Amino acid sequence: MSKFKGMKGIVFTEFLEMVESKFGLETLDNIIENGHLPSEGVYTSVGTYDFNEMVTLITNLSEETKIPVGDLIYAFGLYLFSGLANSHPEVIKNYNTPLGLLYCIEDHIHVHVKKLYPDAELPTFKILDKTDNKISMVYSSSRGLYRLAHGLIEKAFEHFGSTATITYDLLKEDGTEVKFDIVQNG
Repeated sequence: MSKFKGMKGIVFTEFLEMVESKFGLETLDNIIENGHLPSEGVYTSVGTYDFNEMVTLITNLSEETKIPVGDLIYAFGLYLFSGLANSHPEVIKNYNTPLGLLYCIEDHIHVHVKKLYPDAELPTFKILDKTDNKISMVYSSSRGLYRLAHGLIEKAFEHFGSTATITYDLLKEDGTEVKFDIVQNG
C-alpha cells in the first residue's frame, strides 16, 4: 500500500462515532456500505487498519454530505481531541496551558502514545519559535492530515478554556509539511 501504512483503530472508532452523532446512523451505514472496505467497517480501538480505508470513509462522507473533505477532516480533529482526552486523560493531565501541551507534543505526548501504540505512525511537530503567548511549528506527515492537526490544536485551547488565532502555510503543496503559527487570544 505505497507509503501509507496502518492507522490506529481508535482513530477509526472515533471517526465512526463522529459520523453517527453528527450525520446519523443512515449516513454512517451508507459510507461504510459504499466503501467496500476490506474490514467491512468493523474496527477495534487497539487494532491497526489500512489508512486508505480512512480516505475512503472521508471521501464517501464528503459525497454523502456535500461537505468538502478538508472541512470534514478539520471537524474530525475537533471531535477527536475530546475522544483522545477521555480515553487517555493521563496524557494531558500534566499540562496547565494549551501552549505548554503543544510545546511538548513531540518530546512527551508522542513518546507516551508510542508506549500505548508502539506501531502508531505519528506526524512530527518541529518547534520553530515559542513565547508566552505564541508558538510556531512545522507539522510533517506522509498522510498530509494537517487539517486534522488544526482541529486538534484548536480544541486543545478550548479544553483549557482559551482560544487562539491559528494560521498555517503549506510548505509542500500536498500538505505533508505545513507551518502553523498559533497565537493565544487574551
